[in-house]
Order: sequence, then structure tokens, then C-alpha cells
Amino acid sequence: MTAQQLDVIGFGNAIVDVIARSEEAFLDRHGMPKGSMTLIDEERAEAVYGAMGPGVEISGGSAANTMVGIAALGGRAGFIGKVRDDELGGIFAHDIRAAGVAYATPPAATGPATARCLILVTPDGERTMNTYLGAAQNLSPGDVDVAAVASASVTYLEGYLWDPPAAKEAFLKAADIAHKAGRTVALTLSDAFCVWRYRPEFLKLMREGVVDLVFANEGELTALYEVDFEASLAQLRQDVKRAVVTRSEKGALSVAGSDLVAVPAFPVEKVVDTTGAGDLFAAGYLHGFARGFSPEESLKLGALAAAEIISHIGARPEQGLKQLAAENGLRV
Repeated sequence: MTAQQLDVIGFGNAIVDVIARSEEAFLDRHGMPKGSMTLIDEERAEAVYGAMGPGVEISGGSAANTMVGIAALGGRAGFIGKVRDDELGGIFAHDIRAAGVAYATPPAATGPATARCLILVTPDGERTMNTYLGAAQNLSPGDVDVAAVASASVTYLEGYLWDPPAAKEAFLKAADIAHKAGRTVALTLSDAFCVWRYRPEFLKLMREGVVDLVFANEGELTALYEVDFEASLAQLRQDVKRAVVTRSEKGALSVAGSDLVAVPAFPVEKVVDTTGAGDLFAAGYLHGFARGFSPEESLKLGALAAAEIISHIGARPEQGLKQLAAENGLRV
């Protein structure tokens, strides 16, 4: 992937977001509940894609968004995720590389098409999503770039990868390579539904030291422990070396043993779209962490990046994050 040491390498679902304006009548005709996220098959994906109006196509997926955020802050980021050698696969690869992220996972020559999230935005700004996971689920241990993982200060793994068995094996292989190279392994819990599916396994990863750093929002954390927030936080301190918890308008905190650091949410004039807020928070924090910044500095970078994302539609920065950090007295 690169001879140069990476700050962070991310593993996740390689998804192309296709965003188009839509009238509510279109949703009704195609049986889409407004504001929903529905998993669909390839036939349905092709039908919806063909019926949609002109759209913007951009590489997406949670961990990919995080790596783009790190690159936007001036960090050295890489990504490993599977696409097919089709049109959308080409779009994904070109787009993420153009954003400054190292990406060299070979595309699949056969099998399912490239994953896509077909997003219909109605005039009121509501997003209705149809997701086809396709080739993204076929990430395998053979796709793990050993040299790139060993070179990266942090290997960042997406909880969604725990669904497909081969991706799970790739996840564990990457964690083993990173630890043997003396690096940090981070896990994002992805969403509460993911936590409910794999709660015992995620806890085992934490308690056995397979992961060193966990990212969760408040809902994911309480889903993990099935108790209230304070009791969950107390247990989290015992189960993992370090964790970062985001709490929306209540800010965010990091814990490492008995140490706790909290920062407020960064002020935003208007919340337009919360899609990608957690992804970009992780980008800011990981950028600081990989460069040896204090927990407070890293949390503040995360809060800044998240605030930028929720101020507009889409999960990619529209303002220069480096300049925004400088304007707010934060080093990058």
C-alpha cells in the first residue's frame, strides 16, 4: 500500500453512497418507508438505482469516512475494504484515493457487485436509505495488507465486519499483525443493532485484549452492558485499556483506567444531518491519538470534526478541517 508509515489504517465495508433528490411520491411508488434504512438485494439495488434521478456518487462506509476525515486533518490514512471490478467499484477507489487515503485492496473479479447505499433526499431534507452490501461482505484474510497494518500506529476496525465470517477472520488477522508490531488496535461498535447481535463476542475481544481502544456512543455503550450509562461506564473502565464515548449534545469523554477526560460538544448553529458524526469524531480523536496528543486535545479535534459534519448534508467534510482546527486554536 505504502512504504511510508501510516497513522491509521481502517478496515470496513467499502460502500458507494448514491445521493439523489426525490419526491415523496417516488418513495411511495417503490414501497420505501420515509426515513428508513433498508437492506436490499442486488436485483432491488439495480432497479432502484435505475429509477433514481441524477445523483452524486461518493465513496462511503463508516470506517472509510473516518479515514477520509483523518486525511483531511493532514494525517496519513489507509483503508482496506472490498469492491467488485465494476463501475461503482471504480468510483469508490478513485474517490477515496482522491481524498488522500491510501487504498490498494484488489477488486473482486467475480461475485456480488460493489456495495451501495441508495439515498433519497426528500424536499424536507429527510434521508431514506436502501443499502446493498454486496462485495463488501467478501473481505477476506487474503485482503489484509500485512506491511501496511504493521506500519500503522493504529488499526481501526468496524464492528459491522463481525457479520460475515471471512471478514471476521480478516479482522482477527489484522489485530494479530498490529499487536505483533507493537501497535494499537481500535474497534468502533458501529451501532446498537450490531452490539445486540454480537454483545458476548465484543466483550470477549475487549476482555482478552484483542482490541485496545473502543469507540461507542451512549446508546451502543448501554446496549453492550445492558445497564444505565454510569454503570456501563464503570464496567467499561475495567474491560478495555482505553475507550471514547460520544454523547451527542452532552459532549464526549475518554476513559483509561481511573483517568477520565470530558469535553463539551462543539457549538453548531444548526444541526442539518447527523449522518457520519460518529465517523468524523473518531477521525479527529484518532488523528490526535496517533500523533501523541493529550486525550483532551484528541477529544476536541473529534468534537470539531463532528460539528462540521452535522452542519450540512453528507458524511464528508465541506470545510477544510486543518484550517478549521487552526481557527479554533487546535493543533493538527
